[in-house]
Amino acid sequence: MQIQLQSAKIIDPTSSFHGDRLDILICDGIIEKIDKKINADKATVIARDDLHLSSGWFDSNVSFGEPGYEERETLSHGLHVAATSGFAHIAYNTNTNPLPTTKADIAFLMRKTADTPTLIHPKAHITSESKNNQLADLNDLSLAGAVGFSNNKTPIDNPHMLLLALQYARGFDGLIESFPLDPQLCVNGVMHEGIMSTSLGLTGIPNLAEEIRIRRDLSILAYTGGKLHIPTISTAQGVALIRQAKKENLDVSCSVAIHNLMLTDAELEGFDTRFKLMPPLRESSDQKALIKGIKDGTIDMVTSDHQPMDIEHKKMEFEHAAHGSIGLETAYGSLCALFDNQAAATLLTNGKDRFGVQQQPIAVGEKADFSLFSPKGKTTVQKENIISTSKNSAYLGKEIPGTVYGVVNNGKLHLND
Repeated sequence: MQIQLQSAKIIDPTSSFHGDRLDILICDGIIEKIDKKINADKATVIARDDLHLSSGWFDSNVSFGEPGYEERETLSHGLHVAATSGFAHIAYNTNTNPLPTTKADIAFLMRKTADTPTLIHPKAHITSESKNNQLADLNDLSLAGAVGFSNNKTPIDNPHMLLLALQYARGFDGLIESFPLDPQLCVNGVMHEGIMSTSLGLTGIPNLAEEIRIRRDLSILAYTGGKLHIPTISTAQGVALIRQAKKENLDVSCSVAIHNLMLTDAELEGFDTRFKLMPPLRESSDQKALIKGIKDGTIDMVTSDHQPMDIEHKKMEFEHAAHGSIGLETAYGSLCALFDNQAAATLLTNGKDRFGVQQQPIAVGEKADFSLFSPKGKTTVQKENIISTSKNSAYLGKEIPGTVYGVVNNGKLHLND
């Protein structure tokens, strides 16, 4: 199959073509030619208004549901959502049933999604299915294709388990992920602890619950060595702690959920469960510190933190509703509302190296691995336009800029026509 991308502006600061508007000819998934004008009679021509392309976007923190919770989102439909949202790669979370603790579990995920334009990169559970105080066979899971090890949003409360995991994973350069929350400091907490939680009469989750766990995890990392990833930080002090750890040359990375950059706890004034998230939406001072952390490189990557949740778990009393929001479909536009187009696209390509996802250069002879988009256009997020099976979006009613056209990856083309 031949594909010709016509007059595409290339956004890739690492490429010699960065900033140029060029034609790109792709044959059977390989870049055959890059030039100002290409005439290829047999090619499928893709021409779009103000077409831009970058290296394929990557999201380090995505949930769907399958296996076990298919009513929220199946793998096939979830990957369709991801491709429609411009993502060529996703790291898949471990909140499934069964938990991904065996080579067969990882093989199932990779086999079921091997022929799709958006590739799935599964994480494996750190502890075994039956015993939360016993490590899964991390090396075997890595050999099977797991790109990291995570208990998702379940904190690793036993510090000895984190110590063992970091030590063991050093033998094969494995990445250990630890969710930054001390649950004993936020029993029954449902939102950020602050003026807003007090006024609403809701039990809060203090910043301290995140900060004290980050301090503990960084101390263990300093002792053991290894590679640690701290997902979805949400506090100003969390940013400061990771900034200092990097100055001390600890091998730590972190991410931030895009909704924590976009929104604050003021959204919860109406008790709308769409804004019940984990980590919670924080105050504007935390929001500003997170954005600064993105700009100075302390925060390594952004994530949609895509968490589909069926209506039965969201449309209920705030205290009992499930946490989470979908976010893939609004990721690019939300970032464009905060940063310029080049910064938004570049942020969405960050994190691949950390999770062992190959970064494909935009050059002749390389695999075509592109996200297609434009900074032009505006969209008001409406429930009827959401293609995710679950509609629990924290962005409903928000106007976001930009347009996503699709992806070219894995020898396939996905266009949003």
